[in-house]
Amino acid sequence: MLQELSIRNFAIIEELQVSFEKGLTVLTGETGAGKSIIIDAIHLLVGGRGSSEFVRHGEKKAEIEGMFQVESRHHPCVKKAQEFGIDLEEETIIIRREISSSGKSVCRINGKLVTIAMLREVGSTLVDIHGQHEHQELMDANQHLRLLDQFGGAEVLAAKENYAEVYQRYEQTAKALSQLSENEQQMAHRLDLIQFQLSEIQKAELRLHEDEELTEERRKLGNFEKLYESVQNAANALQGEGKGLDWLGLAMTSLETAAEIDETYKGVFETAAESFYALEDAARHISSELDSLEFDPNRLNLIETRLNEINQLKRKYGESIEEIIEYGAAIEEEIDTLTNRETHIEKLCKELASYEKDLLLEGEQLSLLRKKAAEKLTEAIHLELKQLYMDKTVFDIHFETSIEKVSAGQKRFKKEGLDEVEFYISTNPGEPVKPLSKVASGGEMSRIMLAMKTIFSQHQGITSIIFDEVDTGVSGRVAQAIGEKIYEVAVHSQVLCISHLPQVAAIADTHLYISKVLADGRTRTFVEPLENEEKVREIGRMISGVEMTDLTKQHAKELLDLAASLKKK
Repeated sequence: MLQELSIRNFAIIEELQVSFEKGLTVLTGETGAGKSIIIDAIHLLVGGRGSSEFVRHGEKKAEIEGMFQVESRHHPCVKKAQEFGIDLEEETIIIRREISSSGKSVCRINGKLVTIAMLREVGSTLVDIHGQHEHQELMDANQHLRLLDQFGGAEVLAAKENYAEVYQRYEQTAKALSQLSENEQQMAHRLDLIQFQLSEIQKAELRLHEDEELTEERRKLGNFEKLYESVQNAANALQGEGKGLDWLGLAMTSLETAAEIDETYKGVFETAAESFYALEDAARHISSELDSLEFDPNRLNLIETRLNEINQLKRKYGESIEEIIEYGAAIEEEIDTLTNRETHIEKLCKELASYEKDLLLEGEQLSLLRKKAAEKLTEAIHLELKQLYMDKTVFDIHFETSIEKVSAGQKRFKKEGLDEVEFYISTNPGEPVKPLSKVASGGEMSRIMLAMKTIFSQHQGITSIIFDEVDTGVSGRVAQAIGEKIYEVAVHSQVLCISHLPQVAAIADTHLYISKVLADGRTRTFVEPLENEEKVREIGRMISGVEMTDLTKQHAKELLDLAASLKKK
């Protein structure tokens, strides 16, 4: 859910901080107070198109920040965030977006800079904004198959996963076959090229970590003079008359005598003795190393030549010796395939035919389960529409299954299965069903969308759903039904709703009143949570306008009482 929203210098909003709660939050207020501007800010926060026009006049930039709480590690946004390398702490996502007066946009998710495209992908799993004239996910025919699969639940999703596994192997085999079936001249050129590359790699006789070892040896030889001088100074400091070991030996002997007289000195004597013998070993080792140190300019030249050879291979075949060796193994396998091309083509054709049979079986099973889910979904949609006084409306799920075309070799398999699905609807008796995207009546569309949202909100996993004046064009009992339906959606997802209907405002869990004032020649927007009598006054204003009569007040209280009883049910 969206917990906190902070807005600065956005349109007419100078500075605004709003806290949101679970359930249904309704935003009301006079026209032009800034209700839709708040929704516009949320839209930009989750990847909407930005513009310098959003920056408050006279300011350098607009800033929007939102904190979202995700209740499950299995939420779709968690997977998206992980794909982009975004850390999620305690299932909290903080999104920040800045738009400068020049139009430049800066986006961050949990402090990490992201592109608009990345922000939009994460944002689409967090917020779904539906306005009366916007084409949202439910209006997009390309999304209908996915929505049906989500509604179908675990059984459909398991069948879809089985199909996807076979499809992946099918695609890999088809790609390999296509590559082998290319022009013979191209294959010959490719074979010549990779044979040359393999020969070059094999002649180099590379060893893992060889470049690291040579680089370290080059560093030592390049600093030989300094190394020799340092080791020699260490040897001279330790060995010889009046040097380090001589004085330490004298100290050890003296402490031994002291310890024989007074055991208090026994511990310090032992420490001195251990130090003497350790340094004596170190001195011997230093002398041995000093004798073995020898500068070989020819060896340094050989190292430079070998490293240059390795770097040349890195530029061609990989960033490390390991990658070069792996590339060599891969092209060696490819050489074998191209050399025995006909045999491999025959083998791949058999594999592809086998995968096609498996795909048909898995696809038919998936299609069968989808059609069963479609029947249940159709029944559920009709029930929801009936509750919204659209009992004459006909909803249908149109299937185009490509089993016959695939079997006849006329059409390739698709990643999502053998089906193409689109939602159809007819709102008038006697009229044929048409694609949902063709239905344009404002009042009817509001109810259709709410009916579908009520069902799909339980399966989509969207954190917050926003309705921007979707109740326009309705009144009376339909308005009451819309309020109840919006509340049903809010049971499964946080809902923010801009509304002019008192029936919707009455049923809200949280009521925010948006107002604007003129101060110092500038307009400022304020948000005020309403409680008890304040709710009654605002709902009364929505019923009758400015003037509040006793009858209006009584009507507002009745709406609130009715809403309270409906919530209990």
